[in-house]
Amino acid sequence: MSPVRRPDVESSDFAKRLNLRIRHAVGLTQEPVPMCEDPELTYMPVDAVARLVHGDLSTMIIGGLGSLFLQMLHPYAMAGVAQHSRYQNDALGRLLQTANFIGHTTYGSKSLAYLDIERVRSVHEAVRGVADDGVAYYANDPHLLAWVHACETSMFLGAYQRYARVPLSDAEADTYVREMSQLARDLGSENPPTTLAELWAQIEAFRPELRLSADGEEARSFVADGFVKGAIQKAAHRLFVQSSYGLMPEWARVQLGVTLAPRWRATAVTTASHVMCGFVRRFVPPTRRVSDGV
Repeated sequence: MSPVRRPDVESSDFAKRLNLRIRHAVGLTQEPVPMCEDPELTYMPVDAVARLVHGDLSTMIIGGLGSLFLQMLHPYAMAGVAQHSRYQNDALGRLLQTANFIGHTTYGSKSLAYLDIERVRSVHEAVRGVADDGVAYYANDPHLLAWVHACETSMFLGAYQRYARVPLSDAEADTYVREMSQLARDLGSENPPTTLAELWAQIEAFRPELRLSADGEEARSFVADGFVKGAIQKAAHRLFVQSSYGLMPEWARVQLGVTLAPRWRATAVTTASHVMCGFVRRFVPPTRRVSDGV
């Protein structure tokens, strides 16, 4: 696989303004981290599949929503968020933190990535408490870290496979899971999956632990109802929420208490999401393989 790079934004003032508006609407108020292209210094390989997957903003929005919804089904992960997070007061701020972490560990140097990984682990160290069933939780618990990692990896990849211009091959999908497994280990997870089949087997293994707690229900409503401003942004958010539901297994949607639209409407949602993703890519170009050209 060839190295990847970020193409330049179109040179017109209109394109640049729209690029900023789209990025700011999802909390990306800072410039993207410079891409480290030195194989000796970079955290992810210069030809990493993750650099393609994480470089498509439109599919990352859909996958990010799917990841949040799926994570809500673990009561202990959700308890940590509800009791130690200000997500409802500063949703876009939390999105920016997450985006920065993904950017630093995907495109940054090893030194930058490890600084961010250590910061996250340090923050998680204080995230302890008791869930609604009286069971203690700890955010740095390798088991809970495995669940969060599985949700993020599966949904980011699932959204890319469904809505990117060119889906990955089966081998590339496995490569993406393997690349992300190193990040999971560095964060404290144990024996993370290294293939797509292993990833979904791990998610299935979590099913006996999953349920929608009161904290999860509140978070689901908050994320589904939308926290963006403006009629156009709200319409796009609702569209991407519906698209994210389609990435999850049926049993997860049942537990989450959401349903897919009727078949004819679901087709319209998928089509509209492809159009919206194409619009976002027009003004926020994704990363590409060098061999793909501009």
